[in-house]
Amino acid sequence: MDILVIGGGGREHAICWSLSKSPKAGTIYCAPGNAGIAQVAECVPIEVSEFDRLAAFAKDRKVGLVIVGPDDPLAAGIVDVLEAASLRVFGPRRNAAEIEGSKTFMKDLLHKYGIPTAAYRKFDQHAEALAYLRTQPLPVVIKADGLAAGKGVTVAYSVEEAELALADIMLARVFGDSGSRVVIEEFLEGQEMSILAFVDGETVRAMPAAQDHKPIFDGDRGPNTGGMGTYSPLSHIDPAIIHEAVETIVKPTALALVSEGRPFTGVLFAGLMISPDGKPKTIEFNARFGDPETQVVLPRLRSDLLDIFLAATEGRLEEAEIEWSDEAAVCVVLASGGYPGAYPQGVPIEGLEDGEAAEAARAEAAPAEAEAQIGEGRGLVFHAGTARDADGRLVTAGGRVLNVVGLGGSIAEARAAAYARAAKIRFAGKQNRTDIAAKALV
Repeated sequence: MDILVIGGGGREHAICWSLSKSPKAGTIYCAPGNAGIAQVAECVPIEVSEFDRLAAFAKDRKVGLVIVGPDDPLAAGIVDVLEAASLRVFGPRRNAAEIEGSKTFMKDLLHKYGIPTAAYRKFDQHAEALAYLRTQPLPVVIKADGLAAGKGVTVAYSVEEAELALADIMLARVFGDSGSRVVIEEFLEGQEMSILAFVDGETVRAMPAAQDHKPIFDGDRGPNTGGMGTYSPLSHIDPAIIHEAVETIVKPTALALVSEGRPFTGVLFAGLMISPDGKPKTIEFNARFGDPETQVVLPRLRSDLLDIFLAATEGRLEEAEIEWSDEAAVCVVLASGGYPGAYPQGVPIEGLEDGEAAEAARAEAAPAEAEAQIGEGRGLVFHAGTARDADGRLVTAGGRVLNVVGLGGSIAEARAAAYARAAKIRFAGKQNRTDIAAKALV
């Protein structure tokens, strides 16, 4: 079966890589893809916003399944457009994707169905929001209602910081129309946790939990990003808490969407906070694979990802075989200098081949065990923002450039493998956090 993956980041590279291992996969296309994805798929120069062109391409190539990676096209209704063209699509329709596309919709849904989340108020007028903000204890959380590439959330520790964030969102419109409304929430303390789940209406099949690192700097300091690294499993968190999160948050949310006439098919991603007393609450929901959570979850998948996608789209997810490795995975994001603010592009990347040569030699020495062996500290690199310049050189083409993933028998081994591989990669202005997964080692 030929497949089209829509997107061009590290998440889509991980999806294409995982699909390429399926014996049922034919040609894998990726639109628009990137320099790394080109190693496992045929990249197609169509942007994710060009719905009609994507539909025409998929029809022309007789693609059997389309997978939508990013949030923007899902929120804009790409699945509805593709399904209207008689294409099979893995991803939620527009009305279900609103759980990510509108934070006010998400918060109202959770409130209506009694699903644990932070207390909140929503506003579409700056003056009213400002008046309410000045009555709230600090720190306080301010969120743009719509999509903002993971950067529309501010945790303000002072009145001045809170007022500036509100003005940026609602008056300066730094996030465009996504800032026409805001949600002001109580601040939740504790450990964050991400749970991704394959969903088909009322059926929820949770993936192993992961933990993301959003702020740009070590110690969770600085502005939020799309994610600077992640790891899985969360061996330092009681499995009973993870189970409770699935049973009291993820599954009820899928059922709530069905009750609202918005059945969800695809990956439902819950961003959660575990309070000091061990109770999980919802921070956010996303309507697709997380990035960079996908980069540590899919390498742990033992089952055929294509089979899971097909089962979900055919309404038989409950019977799908889904098995996970005990292996640990740690992802370190290498970002451009200046990110998450302005950053240069077209900067040459060096040293990537050194790690690839080492992994190739390892696989050649033990081909049968190369994918399954645990405890050897092996690694992967998923490309997020890369391209080839006119001379064929690998160059930066985004804020988050590369996702370096270490795998091993423990978080410590996987973490060492990830940082050892990351140290070999060089480009001017390279920045990365040095404390990814450190919380799991305490």
